[in-house]
Amino acid sequence: MKVINLGEKASVLNNFIAEMRDVHIQKDSLRFRINMERVGEVFAYELSKTLSYSVKDVTTPLGVASIETSDSHVVIATVLRAGLPLQNGMLKVFDHAETAFLTTYRKSGKGDYFQVRADYCNCPELEGKVLILVDPMAATGSTIKICLEKLQAEGGDPIHIHLVCPIVSRYALDQLCQSFGDEVSLWVAAVDEELTSHNLVIPGLGDAGDLAFGGKR
Repeated sequence: MKVINLGEKASVLNNFIAEMRDVHIQKDSLRFRINMERVGEVFAYELSKTLSYSVKDVTTPLGVASIETSDSHVVIATVLRAGLPLQNGMLKVFDHAETAFLTTYRKSGKGDYFQVRADYCNCPELEGKVLILVDPMAATGSTIKICLEKLQAEGGDPIHIHLVCPIVSRYALDQLCQSFGDEVSLWVAAVDEELTSHNLVIPGLGDAGDLAFGGKR
C-alpha cells in the first residue's frame, strides 16, 4: 500500500489540521466543519494528480482550446456522520463524483475487545471507477477495513481505492499497510504515535462527529 503524508511538507493544510485539533477553536462547530471541508479540498486536489487524463478540445467564444482533463469516474464514500464535512470538501473539487454512505457501530466484547460492524451501505456501481473512502481519523483501522469490505460487496471492485484519513495512529497505519497492497493508496496529514487501551488516539482530535454536529445521547 502506498502512503502519502501531505503533512510532511509545510503547507496551509497544517494550519487547518492545527485548528481542528485546538481544544479552544474546536468549540466553534462551524469553524471545525469549515476546516474539515478545506482539508477535503486540499486532499482532493493532490489526489486528482493521480487520475487518468486525456486531451480534449473546448470551444471558447474566440476559438478552440486543447485541455487535458480527467477521464476517471470517481465515487466518494464516507461513514456517517463524522466524515460528512470531509466528503463535502472533496465534492467541491470532484463535482461530478458519485457518493456512497455507510453507518457503523462497535459491538463490545469482554474487556477492551470490540468488533466494528457496518449495518447500512448506500453505494453505486464501483466497477471501473475510482473509489475514495474518507474518514477524519483512524485509531485501529478496523472501521476502514470493514467499510471497504461492505462497499465492495455492494458495488463490486473499483480500479483503485484511495483512503483519505487526515489523522491516523501509528497502529492503524501499520494494520492498513499489512492488509492492503498496491490496489490501495492511503492519504494522511499526520501520524500520531500513541493509542490507549480504549483506542483513543493521542494527541488525536476528539470525536469528529460531535465536534462538527454537536453531542449525542
